[in-house]
Amino acid sequence: MKKFRINEQLLYTLLSIILGFLVGAVILSIAGFNPIEAYSVMIQGVIGKPRFIAWTIVYATPLILTGLSVAFAFRTGLFNIGAEGQYIIGSMAAVLVGYFFDGPAIIHIPLAIIAGCLAGALWAAVAGLLKAKFGINEVISTIMLNWTALYLSNFVTTIDGFRLPNSEASYSIKETASIGISFLKPLVGTAKVNWGIVIAIIAAILVYYIIFKTTLGYELRAVGYNKHAAEYGGINVNKSIVISMAIAGGLAGLAGVTQVLGVSHKITILAAAEGYGFDGMAVSLIGANSPFGVLLAGLLFGGLKYGGSKLQTIGAPPEVVSIVIGSIIYFIAASSIVKILINKFKVKGGRKNG
Repeated sequence: MKKFRINEQLLYTLLSIILGFLVGAVILSIAGFNPIEAYSVMIQGVIGKPRFIAWTIVYATPLILTGLSVAFAFRTGLFNIGAEGQYIIGSMAAVLVGYFFDGPAIIHIPLAIIAGCLAGALWAAVAGLLKAKFGINEVISTIMLNWTALYLSNFVTTIDGFRLPNSEASYSIKETASIGISFLKPLVGTAKVNWGIVIAIIAAILVYYIIFKTTLGYELRAVGYNKHAAEYGGINVNKSIVISMAIAGGLAGLAGVTQVLGVSHKITILAAAEGYGFDGMAVSLIGANSPFGVLLAGLLFGGLKYGGSKLQTIGAPPEVVSIVIGSIIYFIAASSIVKILINKFKVKGGRKNG
């Protein structure tokens, strides 16, 4: 029965992806473009050259990690809308350590990674604590913390000694904090290939192990299913809420870490959020809140975002990619509604027959 449910979920997801691309094809046709040609350009833009594949992975890495953050929280009964803020705080902490700390790479890199993860975890734990102690909904608190993180990061970037003179950015991290892969440069050219994707894969494996193979994971899921029953069973509900949010925040912070240590090497003053945390919610939804599903969904998003930029070469609007992504999410949500209605009809039918 469990295998059937997994296959059913996979079927709904694949069907939603196909329908999303069909909607995109219709839009392209209305706009006067050949959808087959457009999608061919996108596919070539993703897998046509090693450089394109590298950029797709670079685009996908932070989305995988923020997707894991949202999925982990959701698996434990929480809705982490604050992945964006946790991403920003993780980025800021990693750059601070990457710039101000001196030391060999073997120490510098792990220290910057730990700093970013801890910063993201502590930022999310605030929302968990507010929910556990005062019953404040995590959706509200994490939305507010997103804006707080944005403006805090902007403020820190303006501090003398950290801000690069005559610019809107910080100084770059030291070379010893970089996670770039230099030996692949001859193959991928300008693509900022780094160890981030390896970190994301390890994170997905760890999330799976924690959720499904540990006592902690069992307790967190139990609280998510029914906190009253979990409390009756001897589980500390408030502690579980804080721990769950902290782990989710650490994952989102790690997304920021991989981005600044592997790609941008600095933080900038932002007028608005970059959207990695918000896109992570869509990645989590498409991946059915499964660690390995999120991994695949993140790669799909990375391919769409990078490959979609190639549509400009034939004059087609790259915004079509956003329409495709939005349509996929819509169809997945609609499939969930359909399943709920079917189950209700089954229950009613069973009662009548009984």
